[in-house]
Amino acid sequence: MQALLIEGCDILTVENGAVHFSPRQDILIEGAYIKAIEPTGCLPISNEVERLPAQGLLAIPGLINTHAHVPMVLFRGLAEDVTIEAWFNDYIFPLESNLTSEDVYWGTLLGLAEMIEAGVTYVADHYFFMDEVAQAVSEAGLRANLVWAVFGHEGESKLARTVQFIQRWQGAAEGRITTWLGPHAPYTTTPDFLRLCAHYARDMGVGIHIHVSETAAQVAYSRQLYGKSPIRVLLESKVLEVPTLLAHCLYPEEEDYKILADHPTGIAHAPKTYLKLGMGTAPISRFRSAGIPVGLATDGVVSNNTLDILEQMRLLALTQKDAARDSTVMPIAEVLEIAFEGGARVVQQAGALGALKPGYLADVALLRQDRAAMFPRYNPAANLIYSASAQDVDTVICNGQVLMRDRRLLTLDKTKIKEEVQRRLERLSQRVPGRRIATYPV
Repeated sequence: MQALLIEGCDILTVENGAVHFSPRQDILIEGAYIKAIEPTGCLPISNEVERLPAQGLLAIPGLINTHAHVPMVLFRGLAEDVTIEAWFNDYIFPLESNLTSEDVYWGTLLGLAEMIEAGVTYVADHYFFMDEVAQAVSEAGLRANLVWAVFGHEGESKLARTVQFIQRWQGAAEGRITTWLGPHAPYTTTPDFLRLCAHYARDMGVGIHIHVSETAAQVAYSRQLYGKSPIRVLLESKVLEVPTLLAHCLYPEEEDYKILADHPTGIAHAPKTYLKLGMGTAPISRFRSAGIPVGLATDGVVSNNTLDILEQMRLLALTQKDAARDSTVMPIAEVLEIAFEGGARVVQQAGALGALKPGYLADVALLRQDRAAMFPRYNPAANLIYSASAQDVDTVICNGQVLMRDRRLLTLDKTKIKEEVQRRLERLSQRVPGRRIATYPV
């Protein structure tokens, strides 16, 4: 069994609401799992173990991106300063009509490279041409929960194709890939279509990843059509009977909290998108007090511009403090709980990811702490949230495999990926009048 020793790193952990900083530690990895963590020099190590010197580096759990559209890196910067309705109908849905499966493959590789460079080792991705996304994930070495997004107007035949995708890729790439169903949203499907998705999910023993209650207007639209909130639509369609990853959920109604708390749900929170599109923010403290898991997400880069979870950590803290007009809201330990174990709970990986502990999967990010902005280190946790940047990520390990070392990608050829993406951009950036993959209801 392959073994790796991370030598001399500092470790940041959160347990029972408290932050713990342990300097000069060794992390022993055997195969895909963390075997032991002890002060430097205390572990009996054989000569066959590969050693990774990490003195001065800060070890944190590999970051979890609970909701993204990774191939949308292909459209970065093409929908700026527009309303959410125009963002969908005049930009995104027309641009996405240009995509081919090969475009999605290369776009995914570019997005995965960006995430590795930012310390992200797990992504829950919701997009199209997902066989190509899965292939890219397999090659890159990350861990992923993948769903093929499907709209109600595409019908049962398209849904059946996404079911076949699940069957092809479930547990692939040494177990790094899990596959769920991905109906787009209650506002782009119907209750009958959602009911059909729930039926397939129960039969296959998988979960559902869906957008819900993103804006106040969407909730009003649901009330106009069905006389109930989008969350209740999901409940009555039996979607919530399976593990459900809810993207955004900024506008739950009062009854929705208990509904979500009584079912295997989790919230993906992407604060930069909400700021950029003027959407508001989610009631994170209320979710957590109700026992509803919350994790961090980037959403797609056309509404965020990066796939950087460190940035989302900072914005989570700042936006929640600002919304409450209370600087004591969302303290450091809670931010880290959401980013680490919260993300693991949202993607149904509690007890396996989100912490550096023996027996957990070996997903680790090592950050440099020597920039001027990271010094002095009175409070390494505060530095991580409020000072660190993706550029500080030095080394990334997923499933026991080193994906990046000394800022050098080991599983991906970034130069070739950028060249392949570059030669597609002129075609991909065209918006053909009258051509779009779906319509956002206004």
